[in-house]
Amino acid sequence: MWVDRSTKGHGVNEETRADPQPPRCVPARLLPLGDGAWTVEFGDEIALALQARVLQLAEHIRALRGVDPVLDGVQDVVPTFRSLTVLFDPLHTDADALGARLLEWSVAEVAGVPVGRGWRLPVCCAPVFAPDLAAVSAASGLSAQAVVQTLTATRFRVGMIGFMPGFPYLSGLPPVLAMPRLATPRKAVPAQSLAVAGAMCCVYPWESPGGWRLLGRVPLPLFDLQHGEAPAWLAAGDRVRWVVVDRTEHDRLAADWARGVLTRADFLDPEEPACRAD
Repeated sequence: MWVDRSTKGHGVNEETRADPQPPRCVPARLLPLGDGAWTVEFGDEIALALQARVLQLAEHIRALRGVDPVLDGVQDVVPTFRSLTVLFDPLHTDADALGARLLEWSVAEVAGVPVGRGWRLPVCCAPVFAPDLAAVSAASGLSAQAVVQTLTATRFRVGMIGFMPGFPYLSGLPPVLAMPRLATPRKAVPAQSLAVAGAMCCVYPWESPGGWRLLGRVPLPLFDLQHGEAPAWLAAGDRVRWVVVDRTEHDRLAADWARGVLTRADFLDPEEPACRAD
């Protein structure tokens, strides 16, 4: 089991920080996506209030699958920051009835952002893994150490999985660390690189081109096809705190994971409510 030896104090709380301009409350729109999916669009902004509506609808659909016949052909739900796509088998689904029901459910009152899982995940910010740390330090006016401290003092929220399977978009990046993408993207970003761009943080699930600023590496695979029904470790609504480890600890954790000594449950955050592992 991994023992987090970092300090336990809470840092910037992304959930309690109000949106600068709360989104307008507008009726959801129902958009067709081919003949096998509906997208329910709640707005055109990135805001906790919109994500709350998205996640509530997703949870409602999951809870009623196998209960409400209109959902019999539903195959999956895909949440984003501001919309939910519902995939279904068009040969076994009354698409119009499903669409009408989705709009009906989308107007329900939302008491708060549905609670996902809480994670404390290790990241190593050694120079070999953080080639853009110096540039972010210079642009922000913070020392490299302060950049890392700011990053790890923040509670991030997973807004969506996209770009490629298992690629998490995490909101909550402090404005001082907000950076534009590289003018010329890298042809190959190493797998498991932690990076920032704009107001977001992410982890590249495997080697790929990319233009985000690299600030570290996570020693754990956040996408694993061997992991049954949930290859993506993170999901929309989950909360993440980064815990800095040195290179020796990074390599030990990677080796322990490869040997099967560690599981995802070892990295659940005991300070977060409603923690559960897939």
